[in-house]
Amino acid sequence: MRFFPRRSAASLSLLALLLTGSPLAAQPASAPGTTQGATQAQTRPWLYENSDVPIDTAWRFGILPNGLRYAIRRNGVPPGQVSVRLRVDAGSLMEKPDELGYAHYMEHLSMRGSRHVPDGESKRIWQRLGVTFGSDSNAQTTPTGTTYALDLPQATPASLGESLKILSGMMSDPNIVDGAVNAERAVVLAEKRESDGPQMRISEGSRLHFFSGQPLADRAPIGTVAALTAATADKLQAFHDRWYRPENTVIAVSGDMDPAAVEQLLKDNFSGWKGVGPGGTVPDFGAPDAKQPVTRVIVEPGAPLGLTLAWLRPWKPHADTIVYNQDKLTDMLALQIVSRRLERAARAGGSFLQSSVEQQDVSRSADGTFMTIMPTGNNWEKALGDVRAIVEDAKAAAPSQAEIDREYAQMDTALAIQVENADTEPGSKQASDLVSAVDIRETTVSPQAAVDIFRAGKPAMTPQKILDSTRRLFTAGVFRALLVTGTPQAGLDARLAAAVAAPVKAATDVRLADKLVTMDDLPKFGAPGTVVSRTPTGLPGMESVTFSNGVKLTLFANDVETEKVRINVRFGHGQQAFSPTRAAPGWAGGYALVASGIGSLGQGELDELTNGRRMGMDFNIDDDAFELQALTRPADYKDQLRLFAAKLGFPGWDPAPIARVKTGALVAYDAMTRSPDAVLGRDLNWLLHDKDVRFRTPSREEISALTPQSFRAAWEPILASGPIEIQIFGQVKPDEAIQAVASTFGALPARANKPVPAANRAMRFPAHVDAPVVLRHDGDKDQAAAVMAWPTAGGFALQKEARQLEILTQIFNDRLFDKLRSTEGAAYSPSVQNNWPFSYESGGYILVTSQVRPDRIAYFYDVVKKTAEDLAKTPVSDDELQRAVAPMRQLLMRASTGNAFWMSQMEGATQDPRYVDAMKAMSEDLLSVTPAQLQALAAKYLIPQKSWSAVALPQGVSAR
Repeated sequence: MRFFPRRSAASLSLLALLLTGSPLAAQPASAPGTTQGATQAQTRPWLYENSDVPIDTAWRFGILPNGLRYAIRRNGVPPGQVSVRLRVDAGSLMEKPDELGYAHYMEHLSMRGSRHVPDGESKRIWQRLGVTFGSDSNAQTTPTGTTYALDLPQATPASLGESLKILSGMMSDPNIVDGAVNAERAVVLAEKRESDGPQMRISEGSRLHFFSGQPLADRAPIGTVAALTAATADKLQAFHDRWYRPENTVIAVSGDMDPAAVEQLLKDNFSGWKGVGPGGTVPDFGAPDAKQPVTRVIVEPGAPLGLTLAWLRPWKPHADTIVYNQDKLTDMLALQIVSRRLERAARAGGSFLQSSVEQQDVSRSADGTFMTIMPTGNNWEKALGDVRAIVEDAKAAAPSQAEIDREYAQMDTALAIQVENADTEPGSKQASDLVSAVDIRETTVSPQAAVDIFRAGKPAMTPQKILDSTRRLFTAGVFRALLVTGTPQAGLDARLAAAVAAPVKAATDVRLADKLVTMDDLPKFGAPGTVVSRTPTGLPGMESVTFSNGVKLTLFANDVETEKVRINVRFGHGQQAFSPTRAAPGWAGGYALVASGIGSLGQGELDELTNGRRMGMDFNIDDDAFELQALTRPADYKDQLRLFAAKLGFPGWDPAPIARVKTGALVAYDAMTRSPDAVLGRDLNWLLHDKDVRFRTPSREEISALTPQSFRAAWEPILASGPIEIQIFGQVKPDEAIQAVASTFGALPARANKPVPAANRAMRFPAHVDAPVVLRHDGDKDQAAAVMAWPTAGGFALQKEARQLEILTQIFNDRLFDKLRSTEGAAYSPSVQNNWPFSYESGGYILVTSQVRPDRIAYFYDVVKKTAEDLAKTPVSDDELQRAVAPMRQLLMRASTGNAFWMSQMEGATQDPRYVDAMKAMSEDLLSVTPAQLQALAAKYLIPQKSWSAVALPQGVSAR
């Protein structure tokens, strides 16, 4: 659970703005017990009061006599699921000074159950209904509210009714008694301990600085140890009675069920909820205070050097009019122009590695413009000056019409895509979006209405209006600056104050040229290849196509996802192309390979080429192939294929991305020692593979030694390697898709499928250790992490066991959760994973990890070993088995309704048909397991004499 999320308006998540609307004034209550809909001309639904935006008629709105507001809509994505989001206006900003952390504490107590459901039983009931704890059922507390989320698969009126009864009891009558309060205190304290660390301290310092003088400054939802320790059942009950009230609650339901039936279930289960005693009055959240310090320096050892600038304005509720929305969009467009100029400057090299700007409405406390800067080296003053110069230029003169058109096209395309994909938008997203809109007093509109509002505002988005927006966003309000550094230096505060106060001259060379780049500028291919075979494969409708140059295509043309086409290009041999003993710059490929361009076109030109289109280029290294991936659409997929084929056939080798990726890796290097999780992230994968260098984090020396020449020498033969396997899944016409591949990848020269050396195909697991391997971190003395793993196997010969291990590890995980978290509070986030590589014949493992206090490590290992021993000694009960199988069954059913799932299962199938057989057997392998089979698997693999373990301890602290 996140405690202080920033709502991103211009991380340029423009959909968050349009699809959830904008702030609106406090809503007067409608007539009690009414159902509101768009057909009632005299009354706008409660969400749309004080607004003239089009009502999204898919929602059925209503208010119960007790004041609870609700919104319901029908949605069949995924089929059978009903998503419920229940939001209470009870966040950390509503807490009194001696109640810090109570809103989050209350969330935990509510999730345990109510007086009508035994402690912890709600989780088990939902598991039996196919709900996966943590993903399908969860909750989140923010400064302004608490939201409870439930995604109920294969919902029926009976299962939804039972679930709403549980939720109603959790809200109206949670089990606030001494036993539950004391048990959950250990859990929330464990959560606080595990979340503490460099990032949390930086977050807290940032909040204290930017919102100094406002309640938000010291209202982190996690609270304080003192307040949490002093909490009693009576105190928590008092907090609950003030804020957990029907008039403070909104429920959004989107799912595959008749809205009228859902409405009746809501009335049946929530109409009887009555508030106890007087309700709380929402306090004044204040406004940015100009009297507070302008600058602050945070010294956090190991933290990368960085700056954040903020222009803070008071947050005010606004009537949610069309014009207001269009003005917000103009602001967004203005900031996107500045962000693109900043990115262009960063790519060219110079004083800063990265900088971006966004507008955020933060916890109904501030409307801010936030700018981040990551210097390239230690000269942060130079980086700050260069970024300020770019901003000053944006304030000095209006952008060109070409710059406006560029950003307009990008925003318009993003909104149009939402219209195209509206019929595949999950109900979970719709329900979450609605309660998020309520959180900051917004509305929602349909995707089509969002596009219409945006396009209607285009004539007003003139250069002058963009200039006016830019000036206001970078001048109005209270200014604050924050410097984060890992190294203390004398006089930093004074230097920062002087740097932000120094006059700055507008930059003169940062505006983007109005250069037109089209697909015709890509390198040209030769004659199209020919099809030598075309046969059915996998599922009905899937085809396997082979071209004359050896390129193979798996094609699944379907209309499952409207206006979506998924493309995955697999080439070469992935991780197996690298030696297990000689280091290679695989770590640099993710960014530098993509950013190094195509032919004579650099990343800037490729941005122009793809602007206003749904095209991309994600790179990934799989066990047995390198991958280029994109989610595109019918209008763009043919050019997406051209882009991918040109990348393989005519790669560019711009040296600038090499310098940038090296700098980024070095900047982040020290942070890898600052917490137990960071140390495990750096070393665990390497250790679990018996120190195979392919899984090792590169050293500083390796990073520094990388040159453009050595990068090219490593990657050029890989980009030229075979075999090539292409997957196209989505809304395409089969013959056209085959021709598109023939004219791009089919036109490339034939590539040899170079055999992989036997040593590269070997995957090892470390030898047993009697005592855990000790790793050290430089962070907090009360933080540690513990690991235990057992070797399994790999490949296809034991694929049924591989799948059944998923069920075993789910049960293992559930037992550790109940013991280590719910009962003891010894660890907040124990995790059990099954890793079985089908691309290797060995190297699989079962892995248990958790953060834990150093003085509880022995206890952690005792619980893990006893749980493993019991799984091998005693068959699981039928109920425990079904609580693991039912969520897995529902997970498979939901995943299998989309193309992404089948695409992942068919990866590699053109080279190894066993993937097809494994895909067809997956459901039976996973779901037909018995208690006796699980016991046999535990006895076979959870062998104490084969286990390996490690601990990440603070410097100078021993495990106990």
